[in-house]
Amino acid sequence: MSSLSEQVNSQVLGVGLVGTGYVSKLRSETFSADERSRVVAVNGRSPEKTEEFSQNCRAKPISSAQELVARADVDLVVLANINCDRYEIGKAALNAGKHLIVEYPLALDLREAEHLMALAAERGKLLHVEHIELLGGLHQGLKENLAHIGKPFYAKYSTIAPQHPAPRKWTYNHKLFGFPLMGALSRVHRAIDLLGEVASVSCQAQYWDVDGGFYTACLCTAQLKFTSGLVAEITYGKGETFWEGVNRFEICGEQGKIVFDGDRGTLFQKAEQTDIQLGSRRGLFAKDTTMILDYLTDGTPLYVKPEASFYALKVADAARISAESGKTVFL
Repeated sequence: MSSLSEQVNSQVLGVGLVGTGYVSKLRSETFSADERSRVVAVNGRSPEKTEEFSQNCRAKPISSAQELVARADVDLVVLANINCDRYEIGKAALNAGKHLIVEYPLALDLREAEHLMALAAERGKLLHVEHIELLGGLHQGLKENLAHIGKPFYAKYSTIAPQHPAPRKWTYNHKLFGFPLMGALSRVHRAIDLLGEVASVSCQAQYWDVDGGFYTACLCTAQLKFTSGLVAEITYGKGETFWEGVNRFEICGEQGKIVFDGDRGTLFQKAEQTDIQLGSRRGLFAKDTTMILDYLTDGTPLYVKPEASFYALKVADAARISAESGKTVFL
C-alpha cells in the first residue's frame, strides 16, 4: 500500500468542517491561508450560523454532516462538533474514503473509538485526534524539567472554571459532553504523556442541579496509580459552584518539585527556586493544522498517534466506571 503522502496529489486538498465554533474558525483560517488546502464545505447545528461561517471562508453551507462527508470535493473531514456525534460522522467519513481529523475525544465509547481506528487503518486514511496540550508551553516546560527533580512520586493537576450563570449548552450535558474526564480528555492525556502507564484508577464525581440531562456544575476527582508507583490526582470542575479559577499542575520528585500555576512555572530544588519560562499558548491550533498538511503532503511525522489518545480514553473510562461503582478499577 502506498503511503498517505503518496496518495495526496498536487491538487489542493478540499476540507469539510463539521462544527462552526471557535476551533473550526481557527482551523478554517489556517486551511484558507495555506496553498495546499481550502475549505469547501461547512456543516453546523444552526443554519444561520452555518451560512454566516460559510460566507466568511467562501465555502458551501451543507445542511447535513452525512451529505458533507459524501461530497466528491471533500478530501479531509474535520470534526469539531458535539462529542456524542463524533462516531457516526467519523465512520461515515472514513467509509467515504476521507482523511479524518477529530477534536478529542475520538468517541465516548471505547468500542466505537477502536472501530474508527481500525477503519482508518483498513481504508489507508489518516486519523488524527487533536491534543494541542502536548504542544503548549506548560507541557513542554514540565517535560523539559522532569529530569531536574529526580524520581517523581506524586503529581496533582487541577483545573477549575467558574461560570455564573452556567450556560445551558452541550458542554454541561451528560449525554452530549460525556463523563467529565472523557469530555475533557486532555487532563488525563497530559498526565499519561508525562508519567507513563496507569495501573489503577479511583474516582468520584458530583453534579449540581441536574435538569433534563443538563447540570449547572460538576466536579470530578480521580486518583491514578501508575505502574511506577507514582500517584497522581486529577481534578476537573466547572460551573456555578466554584468561585475561583484554578489551573495548577505540580509534580514532586525525590530531588525537587515543579509547579505550574496559571502562566507561572517554578522549579524547586533544595533552597533554590528557578523560574521556568513558558512558550506562548497562542497559535497551537494553527500549528496542529499545519502539521496535518505537512504529514499528508510530505509524510512528516505527527506529534501524537490515535493509539495514545485511545489509551487516555481507556483510563478516563475507567474513571467513569469507578465513579459509578464506587470501586477502584484496575487496568
